[in-house]
Amino acid sequence: MKAVLIAAVVSLVVALLGTPMLIKVLVRQGYGQFIRDDGPTSHHTKRGTPTMGGAVIILAAVLAYAVAHLATWSLPTASGLLVLFLMGGMGLVGFADDYIKISKQRSLGLRSHEKLIGQTLVGVIFAILALQFPNDSLRTPASTHISFVRDTPLDLAFAGPMVGIVLFVLWANLMIAGTSNGVNLTDGLDGLATGASVMVFAAYVLISIWQFNQNCQIEPGLKCYDVRDPLDLAVVAAAGMGACFGFLWWNGSPAKIFMGDTGSLALGGALAGLAITTRTELLIVILGGLFVTITLSVIIQVASFKSTGKRVFRMAPLQHHFELLGWQEVTIVIRFWIIAGLFVALGLALFYAEWVVGA
Repeated sequence: MKAVLIAAVVSLVVALLGTPMLIKVLVRQGYGQFIRDDGPTSHHTKRGTPTMGGAVIILAAVLAYAVAHLATWSLPTASGLLVLFLMGGMGLVGFADDYIKISKQRSLGLRSHEKLIGQTLVGVIFAILALQFPNDSLRTPASTHISFVRDTPLDLAFAGPMVGIVLFVLWANLMIAGTSNGVNLTDGLDGLATGASVMVFAAYVLISIWQFNQNCQIEPGLKCYDVRDPLDLAVVAAAGMGACFGFLWWNGSPAKIFMGDTGSLALGGALAGLAITTRTELLIVILGGLFVTITLSVIIQVASFKSTGKRVFRMAPLQHHFELLGWQEVTIVIRFWIIAGLFVALGLALFYAEWVVGA
């Protein structure tokens, strides 16, 4: 538990103090945000705001994780390192996308297939490794069982281990791509994605600590959780939460810096990794309900326009629809944060209710 607190505090301090330093470096290099011409016209005033701020979130989280283990003289776990690998790997793909946008001053960075290849490569490596590293209880970071608040009887290895690995890799990549792109689409207003991510990371701190206290390796029973490294996953989640909190200080409206794809893809990857390693894969759909809702708005808009030639929303993603309706940016962000909080509360309620009722 001490490591969880240390990780949260260290990541908060590093992000809080490190972000203004990064802002100065980015301004000196001229790494400012390029604003799309087809976006809301009010966003044109944001042109030139430093981007790629997600780098400080990743650095703060990784550094906090390391300090937490050094301070408690404990070894990192396979689960914790894999989630951080996924976070860093997705962040690297986002960094490449951001750098191309800035250097060429265009709204298109990596081409869609190039970004997909990068995301898939990182996701495949994560998924394969997540089924390795069994501990003394033969538990691996991930499982081929589809999970909601714990593993369900639905096993992807129904036709043998090799089939299970292949299907799990596909399933994990679907989750990673969906979550990372969901956070990416949400990152359209100052502080929106950062604040929502804080709440989901906080939920995973609580979930992981609860799983540690009710873990099958410590307290065997019908209601115990079959998770390999729950306490270390709480450390990772706390590091992510603290980093987002510190970054939000500078990213809140009016933003002094944007996280860019570097941050949004990294945060989405970290949340997907936490969902997979805590065996709460389908629960992330509820905990990250705001990300899902905004992603669905884009899907609905594209499907409607291609099939009927008409738009459902004035602009997608959903937050821009409300901008064009005349809502102030801060109003949209706060109300969407409330929605994100309600989704997180619902997810935690379902998680706890399942334990009360019994597995």
